Amino acid sequence: MDKEKQFSDMLAGLIEQGRENDNFLESSVVDAACSEYGLDDSKLDLVYDYLKKNHIGVGEPLKDSDYLESEEINYLNMYLEELKALPSFSEGEKEAVTLSAMAGDTDAQSRLIEMHLMNVVEIAKLYAGQGAFIEDLIGEGNIALSVGVTMLGALEHQSEADGMLAHMIMEGMEEYLDEFSKQNAQDEKNLKSVNEVADKARELYEELRRKVTIEELMLETGLSKNAIQRAITFSGDKIEYIDTTGLSSGGE
Repeated sequence: MDKEKQFSDMLAGLIEQGRENDNFLESSVVDAACSEYGLDDSKLDLVYDYLKKNHIGVGEPLKDSDYLESEEINYLNMYLEELKALPSFSEGEKEAVTLSAMAGDTDAQSRLIEMHLMNVVEIAKLYAGQGAFIEDLIGEGNIALSVGVTMLGALEHQSEADGMLAHMIMEGMEEYLDEFSKQNAQDEKNLKSVNEVADKARELYEELRRKVTIEELMLETGLSKNAIQRAITFSGDKIEYIDTTGLSSGGE
C-alpha cells in the first residue's frame, strides 16, 4: 500500500476513534499515529486542523462555538432544555422498550424515539459546520429515527437496535446535506447567470441610453431566450435595464 493511502486511512481511523471517544483525542494519540510519517510541527498542525474540521477535539474537547454559529448555539441550548423535560430511563428500561418496539408496540416505539433524541443531537453535531443549520439536521435525524423505530422488527437481536437507528439517522442527515449542497450549487449558478445578464444589460443601457431588449441581450451574451428569462425571474424582475414589455416564455 502506498504512503498516501496509508496516511489517508490513518486519518480516517483517527476520526473514527475520536467519534467513539465523544469527539475527542489526546494529542499523544494523534502524535503517535503520525510518528511514522516524519511530520514536522507545521504538518502536524495541519492534521490537528483537519481533525478539528471533522469535529474531533485534540488535547481538549471542542466547544460548540468552534463549529456552530451563535444562532445555532441559541437554538441548541433551547432544544436541549426541552429534552431535559423528558422522563429519564435506565439501560434495563431501554432494553425492555426496544424489545416491545421490535414487536410492533406503537407506544414503545414512541417512547424509544424519546430515548434516542439526545443521540440525534450528538450525531447532528458531527455533521454541523457544513453550511446546513443544525436545527435542520436535527429535524432530518428525528424523521429518520421515527421511521427507523418502525423497522426494528427486521432485527434478530435487541442489541442491534442502537446501531441500526444511528445508521439511519446518519444516512438521513447525509442525504439532506447532499441535497443541500446540490441546491447551493444551483443557487450559485443562478446568481452567476443573473449577474452576467444584469452586467451586460447595464453596459448596453449606458451605450444605447435606453432599456435593452431580450433579443439584443441574446446577441451580446450568446445566451438563449429561456436562459435570459430565467435570469430575470431569479432576480425577482429586478434587472431594471431590460425592456420586459410583452415578455412571455419562449423557445431557444
